[in-house]
Amino acid sequence: MDYYSQETDRLILRKLTENDIDTWAEFFVDNPNGRFVAVDFSLDKQTSSKFWIDKQLYRYANQQFGLLAAIEKSSGKFIGLGGILTRDFNDKDEFEVSYSVLPRYWGKGFATEIATHMKAFGKQANVSDKFISIIHKENEGSMNVAKKNGMTNLYETTFYEMPVFVFGD
Repeated sequence: MDYYSQETDRLILRKLTENDIDTWAEFFVDNPNGRFVAVDFSLDKQTSSKFWIDKQLYRYANQQFGLLAAIEKSSGKFIGLGGILTRDFNDKDEFEVSYSVLPRYWGKGFATEIATHMKAFGKQANVSDKFISIIHKENEGSMNVAKKNGMTNLYETTFYEMPVFVFGD
C-alpha cells in the first residue's frame, strides 16, 4: 500500500509539489472557514499556500505521512488536501485524519470521501487502530464529517490556541 498514491471513487490522492502552490492559494481567499485552521490569514495567499505545502514536503521527507493533493478524477481539478498527520498531542502520539477542501467544492461530499478513505487506509495499512480529528468548536461542517467517519466527540481542549473538540474512534 503506497500512502503517497491512492484513489477513491472520485479522487486521486497524490503527493503535493511546489507546482500546487498557485492552485492551493485559492484556499486563502475569502474563505469563511479560514478561522478554523491554524494559519495566519493576514499573510498574502501565496505565502500562506507555500508555507502549507512546504510543511507537507517536510513531512514527506521525514516519513511523517502528510496531506496529499486531492484531484477530482472526472475533471482533473485540484479540489483540496487530505491525509493522515502524525501528532504529538497531549503528550502522546496520535494519528489525525485531516482534510481541507477549496470552498467552491464544498457540499459535494469530498471532505467525507477523503476522511473515510484515509481512516480506512490507516487501519488497513496498520498505521494505527485509532484515529482522531481535531476540529474547531464552531466548525459544524467538520464535526458532521467526523460523525460520518464513525467518530464521536471525545473531549474538548485547545490546539494552536484555538478551542477544539477532539473526535475519535
